[in-house]
Parts: sequence; structure tokens; C-alpha cells
Amino acid sequence: FRALGADNMPASGGVILASNHQSFMDPIILSVALTRPISFMARKSLFSNRFFGALISSVHAFPVARDRGDVAAVRETMRRLSRGEIITVFPEGTRTLDGHIAPLKPGAFVIACRSGVPVVPAVINGAFESWPRNHLLPRPVQIAAAYGRPLCPADFANDPRALADACKDSMLELQARLLVLTKRKI
Repeated sequence: FRALGADNMPASGGVILASNHQSFMDPIILSVALTRPISFMARKSLFSNRFFGALISSVHAFPVARDRGDVAAVRETMRRLSRGEIITVFPEGTRTLDGHIAPLKPGAFVIACRSGVPVVPAVINGAFESWPRNHLLPRPVQIAAAYGRPLCPADFANDPRALADACKDSMLELQARLLVLTKRKI
């Protein structure tokens, strides 16, 4: 495992950590290089299994109903951000099918603009090869993560779309750096 730019994470205050989504390991991968604990949104269906729901709740996950306005999840996110927590989101909305970064959904960027917290773009590389959607268990592969510079909503006139576009651009740059580092192609 290698990590680049973990020092880009602000030392305190609420932050949205916006990452690509390659596998079920992503929340763990993102947290390894950081000195602050992270919380993360997880699709509501993951909580339907009592044991798995308890496991992910124990590492600060909370449910979100995807593809519709989940007011309870937005409130929980805002509450945690106001307490100075890092909230990890996967704005693609689901795990990748091919390793590429998909279009980003606007929800996390709307929350960032409302709350005024920075967005730290992040990219994981290698987790897709380790544990793609159609495999039951992971296999050993070199994995790397990169964290970009914080993006402040005010620098984008509190426009969620502009913030999302800047985040996607940063994620693509980070991914290109990781692909060179790990000598991989997508």
C-alpha cells in the first residue's frame, strides 16, 4: 500500500472526502494513511444484514438511500460535519464497472456548499483489480491512494456543479499520477 498527499487533509474541522469507488475495501484503504478518523456514507441495503450492518456501523458508517433525496442522511452528514468530522463519500454512487472514474453525482457537493466545508478529492488505484464487483474475495495486488488539495466551495461561488467539476478534474489528475506510480493502465 502506498499513499500520496495524506498531508492535504485539514488537521481539524469538517471535511468531505470525495473518492472514486473501486471495491468494498475503499473505506478502509482511505483511512489507513490518515491521522483523523473518518465516517462514511454506505448504501442503505448494506445495513439489512444485522451482522454486517453492526460491523460497518462500528467503523462510523451510516446509511444513505441512493438515487433519491435522503433527508435523514443529509441531516446526519450535516450534523457530523458540524462536529468537525471527515465524511467519506463516493460521489460516483456505486463501485466502478471498469476501473474508470464515472460521472459524479451532485449530492455531496450540494452539502459542501451548504455547510461551507472543504472537499478533499481522493483516488484509489488497485482495489478494482484486487476485488472487482464480480469476485467473491479479494486477491493480493499493490494498492495506492492519493489525496488532493482541499477545494473550498467559496472558491467556486458555492456552485455545486462547478465544485463537482473541479473535484472530478482533480481526481483524474490524481488517478493519472497513481497509474504512473503503479505502472498500470485502465
